[in-house]
Amino acid sequence: MSNEAVAVDNRTFAELGVPDRLVDALAAAGVTTPFPIQSATLPDSLAGKDVLGRGRTGSGKTYAFVLPVLARLATSAAKRRPNQPRALILAPTRELATQIQASITPLADALGLRSMTIFGGVGHGPQITGLRKGTDIVVACPGRLEDHITAGHAKLDAVEITVLDEADHMADLGFLPAVRRILEATPGTAQRLLFSATLDAGVDVLVRRFMNAPVTHSVDSAKSPVARMTHHVLHVQPDTRLPVLVDLTAAPGRSLVFTRTKYGAKALARKLIAQGVPAVELHGNLSQGARTRNLEAFADGTAKTLVATDIAARGIHVDGVTLVIHADPPVEHKAYLHRSGRTARAGAEGTVVTLMTDDQVRDVRDLTRKAGITPQITKLTTGDPLLTTLAPGERTYTTPPPKPAPTQPNQATTTRRRSRGQRPNQRTTGDRPGQRPAGGQSGGDGSAAPTRASSRRGRGRRRGPGRQAA
Repeated sequence: MSNEAVAVDNRTFAELGVPDRLVDALAAAGVTTPFPIQSATLPDSLAGKDVLGRGRTGSGKTYAFVLPVLARLATSAAKRRPNQPRALILAPTRELATQIQASITPLADALGLRSMTIFGGVGHGPQITGLRKGTDIVVACPGRLEDHITAGHAKLDAVEITVLDEADHMADLGFLPAVRRILEATPGTAQRLLFSATLDAGVDVLVRRFMNAPVTHSVDSAKSPVARMTHHVLHVQPDTRLPVLVDLTAAPGRSLVFTRTKYGAKALARKLIAQGVPAVELHGNLSQGARTRNLEAFADGTAKTLVATDIAARGIHVDGVTLVIHADPPVEHKAYLHRSGRTARAGAEGTVVTLMTDDQVRDVRDLTRKAGITPQITKLTTGDPLLTTLAPGERTYTTPPPKPAPTQPNQATTTRRRSRGQRPNQRTTGDRPGQRPAGGQSGGDGSAAPTRASSRRGRGRRRGPGRQAA
């Protein structure tokens, strides 16, 4: 790898080499001033060189690779063909792929280019149709893209430029074998751009195997905190954790609350709603439709609090997230930085709060040290004035929706239950799937088969009307 450079200058997009039509499209979208990583990488990527861009989350990496992709395709003589995309952008999560696509769409429309997303959680049909019609740019997650390649719906031999976004996160999620297979299916002469916050061993293998004399640009350290972000650790007791969370999230503005587990995100969102804070959840147990709806509710202000697992730590960008709360401190410092990076994006200010109980003191101390953060640590309880300082403004609460009335079992349900030989209040055995009841065998539907003795007692009996088998 050659000259690692730090380039921060005042050149415009046009002076960096971006074609006029793209400059005009950027201006129409309200983007007029390049961020440092864009200023650093665009001259090399627009010149057709392989580029390795290193920068923290929220540094403006998306346009740093979207612009050279669009510029290359707009000037290429190749035509769009069925099932053969001309550019490929790989992303680790569906949400990140969707947001990259949102950045591409208005610019691609201005150039007459077609783009589409490919990821799991949705039907194969529309993706197969889109590939068959022909597309210039595919923004994809590795797993579903491999499915289409195996089925013959996607062929990568016409790819002119490939981008790997958040390469370190793809390594963390175990996607590197799939990424290697996908890159091997693209032409060796294709231009390749790789963007990553860190250069871990797995990412370095990709760089050495697939990039041709890449120029490396690093606008800041992977550990460097955003200058306009303030970090606080609130030392609370377990019974005050929820009231403190409610106080912070009831303030004006958008809050993003992180938990470690999917169950924790679901449970905490329900508790906040019950306390009058409009909240939605985001985690891997949700369908893609539910994930999309919840993100839209968070973006349009219907719900001002998003409770999420680390699935939202990469790639989720919603304007105006002023507060990030680590309700559960993460295990790794990288996760802390990426979670925190959902606020103070693109020059805005933001506050990061970590809730810490007595048994988490040592872990949080190690976490912040490894992240290069020196937070203000405060021991507090509910009603502390610091809570208003961290999340200013009047607290507002919404009456939670009424709980649906529990449904009563009807007569048909009772009849069906008894038809299986169960009398009221009778206790059954073999409740767990595959469990063999004492003295008998498991029935084909999971219920207990009659014992040999009871079978003998039942022989020769004629079942009268309405009589069920024992």
